[in-house]
Amino acid sequence: MEKSFFEMVEHRHSVRHFTADPVGKEEIAKMLKVALDAPSSKNTRSSSFLVVEDPERIARIARMRDFGSAFVEQAPLVILVMGDAVRSDLWVVNASISATYLQLAAEALGLGNCWVHVEGRPCKKDEPDGMTAEEYLRTFLPIPEGRRVLCAVAIGHSSEAERPRAAHPEDAERVITL
Repeated sequence: MEKSFFEMVEHRHSVRHFTADPVGKEEIAKMLKVALDAPSSKNTRSSSFLVVEDPERIARIARMRDFGSAFVEQAPLVILVMGDAVRSDLWVVNASISATYLQLAAEALGLGNCWVHVEGRPCKKDEPDGMTAEEYLRTFLPIPEGRRVLCAVAIGHSSEAERPRAAHPEDAERVITL
């Protein structure tokens, strides 16, 4: 069941609770095609993806930080969004666009998802100078040399009741019209 763009944007929210149902191979392929086709600075196409469906590895990914990532263990699919820092000095921007396209594609397919930031985040909140989440992920995932991990996107069938997006009256103050 694919949604229109405006329906997606209106109803999209971060989902942190998933059913055990797997995400189909065709759905994964559709999401990756959209993410791979995302715009990039100077068309460098510096983003890449690591698809993780193995529950044991997903459980380890969920432990990459001691804050804000535990829910990932429930997801049947996690896609790491990476960037090539050699190919583009704007790899963070490019990977962010790709991750957003990935999330919108998941939403269009009726899949819940949530971005968990990796880049620059410590494993332990109280030890900001300790091991980073990215360094931890490199200990057990085949992250290619030269690639940096921006985020992990947890994806699956939502077990949450659909809810309307809350109104934000302050949004009017965030737009300047000349």
